[in-house]
Amino acid sequence: MSNFNLYSKYYDLLYRDKDYESESAYVVKTLKTYLPNLSSLLELGCGSGSHAKYFADQGLMVTGIERSEEMVEQAIAKEIKNFEIVTADISAFSLNKKFDAIISLFHVISYLTSNDQLIATFKNAYDHLEENGLFLFDIWYSPAVYTQKALPRIKKIRNNEFEVTRFANSLSEANTNTVIVNFDIFIRNLQDSTINELTEAHPMRHFSFPEIELLAAHTGFKVIKSEEFLTGSAASENTWGVCFVLQKI
Repeated sequence: MSNFNLYSKYYDLLYRDKDYESESAYVVKTLKTYLPNLSSLLELGCGSGSHAKYFADQGLMVTGIERSEEMVEQAIAKEIKNFEIVTADISAFSLNKKFDAIISLFHVISYLTSNDQLIATFKNAYDHLEENGLFLFDIWYSPAVYTQKALPRIKKIRNNEFEVTRFANSLSEANTNTVIVNFDIFIRNLQDSTINELTEAHPMRHFSFPEIELLAAHTGFKVIKSEEFLTGSAASENTWGVCFVLQKI
């Protein structure tokens, strides 16, 4: 999984336009379709807690797993009520409790590029779920990746202290179902105009329906729902992000 430590300080700024509230509402609504009495949630790869805040606001007891110590520090600083965060790898953690549902958002599962990582993470999810518990996650969808291609992108955003410009260029690795997203990030201090540059490579795996179904069956789950994340539309070659709901069997 990619390490966000290099620019975790600027992560919330880069994604401040992301609609965490609507995404969290969508996740809770989807889960409560199958678990009306949903009360506990484990979030794998919770970052700085931006989704967790809204889950907690909806009355859920939330635990987050995040491997970046810098992200964990940011999440703790937000003082989110009914939220506990643990520094660990999502493929290798052990908590002494089980949850009604486990989620992994913002394509975190697509950062697991090896079969061993995927199987370990799914087995971990299985072990930490109550009977008939749900595992909800979103992934990059192969038909869309092959059709639309990962095109170069530029994002610029600023606050009172910094202006951040991020260039993203991608390279497709067809034999491994991965896309290597190369980030060049320029952070300009608005007080003294100094510029810092960061670079990162994020390998991202994309998936087909048969792959997810096979992975689910191998780790004790069944697929009970799949749709475009947030919109609820049927997945197609125009659907970059697909949400899956798996149930423990």
